[in-house]
Amino acid sequence: MGYLIRAVLIGLVGFALGCFGQAALEPAEAGADFPVQGEYSSRDPALGAQVVARGGGTFSVSFFDGGLPGAGADLASRQVFEGAWEGSSVLFDGPWQLRIEADMLHGVRPAGDAFSLPKIQRESPTLGALPPEGAVVLFDGKGPGGFDGEVDSRGLLEAGAESREAFGSFDLHLEFRTPFMPTSSGQGRGNSGVYLQNRYEVQVLDSFGEVGEWNECGGIYEVAKPDVNMALPPLAWQTYDISFRAARFGDDGKKLAAARVTVRHNGVVIHYDVELPGPTGLGDEESAAPGPLHLQDHWDPVFYRNVWLVPRPLL
Repeated sequence: MGYLIRAVLIGLVGFALGCFGQAALEPAEAGADFPVQGEYSSRDPALGAQVVARGGGTFSVSFFDGGLPGAGADLASRQVFEGAWEGSSVLFDGPWQLRIEADMLHGVRPAGDAFSLPKIQRESPTLGALPPEGAVVLFDGKGPGGFDGEVDSRGLLEAGAESREAFGSFDLHLEFRTPFMPTSSGQGRGNSGVYLQNRYEVQVLDSFGEVGEWNECGGIYEVAKPDVNMALPPLAWQTYDISFRAARFGDDGKKLAAARVTVRHNGVVIHYDVELPGPTGLGDEESAAPGPLHLQDHWDPVFYRNVWLVPRPLL
């Protein structure tokens, strides 16, 4: 399939999936379901839960033995239940007798074990990281900075921006926030992407509470799913810290070594030294030339801040 045809098809699908869903950009405008959505956890019992708003007063909840993803969860233990508002509580179907009231998730397992999990708010340990000496600051909230792009009234960089400068190998830090879109699903739920050299995409998506696939948040598009889905709830600020090593080419233009990448999502390594065999998605063709950082616009209101990178020698 030609690049142009593929781009048009992906664009039309993204438009159809995303643009007709409700999107809230701030908690104050998100409605009654938003405060219920989020993470619930306790140490005794060691149990974690992720509650996702699905629109129309309905929810799903994923439970993990051991805690939350990236914090002790046994990912293979995941169990999912569906629920909805009943009066002032959210009640869930299934054998666990689950209900949410006043920021507490209460339940009784089939064996009779009762538990109560308080709602918590995790924050990336690298949120607000300051650029070190030698860093190239691409966006600090003071105008578009090093990007060709738009900044909204809150001082946030809108998806669709591309760096004016091209880069080879680098260590990148950026922060992003997906909108609250409970009536949308899949690729229509806060879709964007971080294109390294405008060639290789690390997906940005509201994948909170999902399994974690190559086309979900943290996935290297078409190449690798994240080792753990570290997506936080929509409207939470999240971080990517990415170590990228560009592909190497000989004087004859022949590729000698593939590009490689390590990705930390909200402080947790989700890809370690992964080989990038070629461009992903709509990425540019590979060559020895450096390339820009591109923040994909997929018609969803995704925003970025605190974007900087440290150029590294090609090893």
